[in-house]
Amino acid sequence: MTASKNPVLGIWLMIAAVATFAAQDGFAKHLASAYSTLSIIMIRYWVFAAFVILLALRRPEGPHAAIRSSRLPAHVLRSVFLVSEICLIVWGYTLIGLINSLAVFSVCPLLIVALSGPILGERISWQRWAAVGAGLVGVLVILRPGMGVFSWAALLPLASALLFALYSVLTRLTTREEPTFPAFFWPGVIGAVLMTGIGLPQLEPIAALDLGLLAIYSGLTILSHWLVLKAYQQVEAARVQPFSYLQLVFTTGIGIAIYGEVLELPVAIGGAIVVGAGLYSLSLERRAA
Repeated sequence: MTASKNPVLGIWLMIAAVATFAAQDGFAKHLASAYSTLSIIMIRYWVFAAFVILLALRRPEGPHAAIRSSRLPAHVLRSVFLVSEICLIVWGYTLIGLINSLAVFSVCPLLIVALSGPILGERISWQRWAAVGAGLVGVLVILRPGMGVFSWAALLPLASALLFALYSVLTRLTTREEPTFPAFFWPGVIGAVLMTGIGLPQLEPIAALDLGLLAIYSGLTILSHWLVLKAYQQVEAARVQPFSYLQLVFTTGIGIAIYGEVLELPVAIGGAIVVGAGLYSLSLERRAA
């Protein structure tokens, strides 16, 4: 972890990144509601794979050295986790909406904490375990099992959060002894291959207007990752991580303004519990650092 170069710029870059992620979610909901989810994500992966290949070709050490890795099996597993996570969360957008999906998915940072102990061997304090427990209580408040409003579709963002947590923990594992670029490159390329295999049979004609929206959606995928990388170049990750929760705020605004979704009181309360627990866990991490 490097010292901060420009913390204010880094924070604004992270805010711009999460706003871009929220816009990306809005486009994903529209496109996946009109066309096959798998085919839309496949095209998104094609564009992203082209982007990471271009980055590899421009690396100063040369493309072969830039992507060399002794952990390819781990990268394959990470790619499977990430592809599955994206498919499930986008499917969730089409079934239960942006607001409900992101409210449940916001438990992901706490799941990363929980998995870091058994997988990475990190010591997890009782305070951080308490934060994980509080976050799960928040998810239960959102889902309200036994209240007649729970549906199987509500499990999609929860499963997506677990998959992304596994992906994130494996990313930490693979970057302990290797540069970060292979961990960025291989999920894009392997993911494109995987999505082509399962998405190509689902491909269908896309209207001209939606082709333009699909191009914007794919471009936002690249822009969001570029903004995150630039943010981390300016400031430590732990310092800007709390701002990632703004994605829930931005996405809620998109859901209400564009899709006519309603922010129900239990979802707002549960989301606040999850975010509060996540911020508390992050404060413990920063204090320890």
